[in-house]
Amino acid sequence: MNRRHFLAGSGAAMFYTITSKKSFLADLQEQRAHIDLNGEIAAIRPELHGQFAEHLGSCVYGGLWVGRNSEIPNINGYRKQAIDYLRPLGLPVLRWPGGCFADDYHWRDGVGPQAKRPKTVNIHWGSYTEDNSFGTHEFVGLCCLIGAKPYFAGNVGSGTPEELRDWVEYCNYPSGSSLASERGANGSPEPFHIRYWGVGNENWGCGGNMKPEEYAGHYRRYATYVRTFGETKPFLIACGPNGNNADWSRRFMDSISGRRPDGLAMHFYSNGKSPARNFTVEHMQEQLSSFARVEQAIVQQRALLDGYDPERKIGLLVDEWGVWDRMVPEEEKAHGTLWQQITMRSAIAAALGLNVFHRQADKLVMCNIAQMVNVLHSLLLTDGPRCLRTSTYYVFDLMKAHRSKVALRTETQDKALPGLSVSASRQGRDVALTLVNPKHDSGMNVFCSLSGAAPASAKAQILHDPDFNACNTFENPDKIVPREHRVNISGSGISLELPPLSIAAVTLQLAS
Repeated sequence: MNRRHFLAGSGAAMFYTITSKKSFLADLQEQRAHIDLNGEIAAIRPELHGQFAEHLGSCVYGGLWVGRNSEIPNINGYRKQAIDYLRPLGLPVLRWPGGCFADDYHWRDGVGPQAKRPKTVNIHWGSYTEDNSFGTHEFVGLCCLIGAKPYFAGNVGSGTPEELRDWVEYCNYPSGSSLASERGANGSPEPFHIRYWGVGNENWGCGGNMKPEEYAGHYRRYATYVRTFGETKPFLIACGPNGNNADWSRRFMDSISGRRPDGLAMHFYSNGKSPARNFTVEHMQEQLSSFARVEQAIVQQRALLDGYDPERKIGLLVDEWGVWDRMVPEEEKAHGTLWQQITMRSAIAAALGLNVFHRQADKLVMCNIAQMVNVLHSLLLTDGPRCLRTSTYYVFDLMKAHRSKVALRTETQDKALPGLSVSASRQGRDVALTLVNPKHDSGMNVFCSLSGAAPASAKAQILHDPDFNACNTFENPDKIVPREHRVNISGSGISLELPPLSIAAVTLQLAS
């Protein structure tokens, strides 16, 4: 942003502070941002708002799936309240069954009459037994109920190429083969048309502890047999690095031959040093600052791939992301492994992540937050018959207006870590804008200038709580919810106040 944009905004920002009937704080930091309405980056794929559900803790069993005979209100076994909450979000894609669980999951255990399905041991997450009542058909049914595209993670660690090949045929072949007939006998005569297939998961770790050259050899074998059965060509996703591990990506790409993957999936968690409701300022700032490294990793991993794939036929994914705080043993005992409360800090982190993905929309094809229910950075929490929407749920709700719009170039004056975060997108005269104040001790008076057109109307909602450890609880499920927020139009820009720890979603109509 040039000096002219900032200076132009100063007077308008001061005007708003003086005339505002009520400020969140007596003293506000003056902050400026700029949106170039002609500075198009790329369309924001809806899949950048993707989700992840693993057979881990109570994410699936007891969370999304309670069973058809449950006293908890359900739709053919799916928790009704979860479906009612998730459907309005319009979630684009859901990844399943793992995670680490995927590389010890054998799909045949989860098809056929439920009473005859084997009971198997979840070796990765607690060594508990599950009855496999939630399998391929149930997952596809869930995706249909909430409107998400299914994404299957295949078993490379303990599986075989034949097993994955047969799973694809079972799901996608229209009719005539034994596997297609078996699918029909199990209640689904029409094919599922599954496009997204992961060839293993975290094969550098729980998926086999492989070296990249070793995994590349496995990928080549598996990809040879995963074909187009019917009308749906598989989009094959290879295991990418843990964080910004250039060595893994480079050695994998050096070793790959034959059919290249359609996508390379990296994982990047923002780990926390405290339990969710007991963060210190220092630990919060350290965790939120990690999203600058997430953005750097996306830029650097895409540049690395470009060296092998200048036409960008291989898409980059952030297959798992989100905050991973320290667990509370009593909570895990009560609610399941990796159950984690979701606070105002968690919501800020989610918004920072989505802003990163919007700003880097030209480099990404999919991003999946971990995980949908009860586990890690979740949208919903459940406790017996109760189900609540977390603060992160509302972040996805506020930011869904960006989906399919074209991302725009933005600039901010704030260079602090963490500091003011902005993303913007446009479709015709409609502009979506998200501003995040991650600071716990200072509000912001933000003037956002626009070049290329002037705003004709503006409205805003805000998600905010001054306590970064605050959260929605089963006793108080609506403590943190979006509220209407004041935004002013001034000349070629807008101004608004952002209290500490707040996320503002602004929608603009541009003048014709």
